Amino acid sequence: MRNIKLTLEYDGSRYNGWQRLGKDDNSGTIETKLLEVIKKMSGEDAELNCAARTETGVHAHGQIVNFKTTSPMKLYEIKNYFNRYLPMDIAVIDIEEMPEKFHASLNVKSVTYLYRIAIGDVPSVFERKYMYYCFKKPDVDKMTIASKTLLGRHDFKNFSTVKKAKSTEKEIKSIEIYGDENEIQITITANQFLHNMARMIVGTLLDVGLSNRPIGDIEQILKGSATASAPAKPHGLFMEEAAY
Repeated sequence: MRNIKLTLEYDGSRYNGWQRLGKDDNSGTIETKLLEVIKKMSGEDAELNCAARTETGVHAHGQIVNFKTTSPMKLYEIKNYFNRYLPMDIAVIDIEEMPEKFHASLNVKSVTYLYRIAIGDVPSVFERKYMYYCFKKPDVDKMTIASKTLLGRHDFKNFSTVKKAKSTEKEIKSIEIYGDENEIQITITANQFLHNMARMIVGTLLDVGLSNRPIGDIEQILKGSATASAPAKPHGLFMEEAAY
């Protein structure tokens, strides 16, 4: 069996995320579209592993997946086949053949997400599907100070809507917040993310920046004596990359 690694980008606007966990009907997911093409290409019912299960409406610039196949097709032929038959909002941008033991989920060391916030006078007509528009300009300095409390290893169950997990303890390796007159970008890298974790962190930091809650709330949320803000809207979130 060959072990094929794909790097994907996709516009998640019309999809129910990477996969609908616990659901019998997985139609309308990124995973389903890929499996359909693999079946058409090789006749095989493959198993796909991904670096991070992106949520409904979330996009990706660098999702990593792997699957095993007996197909004799050359790598460039497999890549071209995917891009011919996948919807235009999903693309394979790179392909590699990996050792048998490579596993996109189990071997990942860190995942990076980017959240984009527009702060101009008028929301962009063309960027509206890929940026959250904020009517007031948040205080980036406050957000940056608040973000420092999240760095390192913590129990992030209060920054998630996860119902079942082997562990809710994760390590945030870095949070970078950049802002200019038109846009704020929040980049978060962690060893793993819980369901809605990235979006709830962004939503809470944004509320701090808008003076809707104090900086000290971050520590209280981690302790369980305060509640995190609602998850930021999914259309501003991009999975940027996975490191191995």
